[in-house]
Amino acid sequence: MAFANLNNIFQVSSNGFSSLAHEQYRYQRENNAVYRAWAELMPLPSQDKSITAIPALPVSFFKTHTVVTGEFEPQIVFESSGTTGTVNSRHYVRDIGLYEESFTRGFEYFYGSIHNWCILALLPAYLERSGSSLVYMADHLIKKSAHPSSGFYLYNHAELAHTLKVLEEQEQPTMLIGVTFALLDFIAEYPQQLNHTIILETGGMKGRGKELTRKELHNRLQDGFGVQSIQGEYGMTELMSQAYAKKDGRYYCPPWMCVLVRTEDDPFEVREHGEGLLQIIDLANVNSCSCIATQDMGKVYRDGSFEIFGRVDHADLRGCSLLVV
Repeated sequence: MAFANLNNIFQVSSNGFSSLAHEQYRYQRENNAVYRAWAELMPLPSQDKSITAIPALPVSFFKTHTVVTGEFEPQIVFESSGTTGTVNSRHYVRDIGLYEESFTRGFEYFYGSIHNWCILALLPAYLERSGSSLVYMADHLIKKSAHPSSGFYLYNHAELAHTLKVLEEQEQPTMLIGVTFALLDFIAEYPQQLNHTIILETGGMKGRGKELTRKELHNRLQDGFGVQSIQGEYGMTELMSQAYAKKDGRYYCPPWMCVLVRTEDDPFEVREHGEGLLQIIDLANVNSCSCIATQDMGKVYRDGSFEIFGRVDHADLRGCSLLVV
């Protein structure tokens, strides 16, 4: 059984988000055994139509259960990275085309047509393992950009530095998508002065060197790349969509995704803005679970944008874990 309003996910308006989210909630409660068992512990008030009333599945369930809505053979299984001894999350993807549509539309919502860009990806830790949703996204964007210089870089920093130099001389709009530690390693060898390149940091230090505050990190990257700001991507193995921070460290969601906040000591107190643990509704997660309670601390603003403060103390380290502030 497929979700009836699948084609409406990416056309949803701000006025229609709550209605579609509740429709997905009912569909997933009926067709997702894991989510139904959890949601039955927290019954939805019959008259409450706000998005804050939708029960959120703890993200840790993706480590311990097969979180799927309906019965299907997954086209791909994405797996989170982690440290030795940790259990990784698994996201069983029914339709890889839905993921491709979500991240492509999300990218173009914030940055315009992918065909205008050269995409460079410095993701060594992710390239060295299988099942990374970030690598899949970067690979698809690289191919879709169709620019001859678009591509992945492992530890070939000299080649990357040369490519950036050539692209800058051509005044080609370029995006360098990089994991944090790799970006720092690169500028230690090859400091740049970039005028036509966006640095998109995806997070990820995982014990590699001294922990930095976000401000310290961005100052170091800004100095090393000669740019005025560092942009960011917020994504998770468990999500089909991503949020982007174009300046000031505030992330914005595409129209089919939103972030709520709950208090750390009362998971039933969920608000549309404020500080606490972040809770995400991603309508593109129609075949897994759309409403997820994360382990990220942050602040949600009244305009729907949000900041990340870090992970709660007991949370597992993850490949896209953000730095302590």
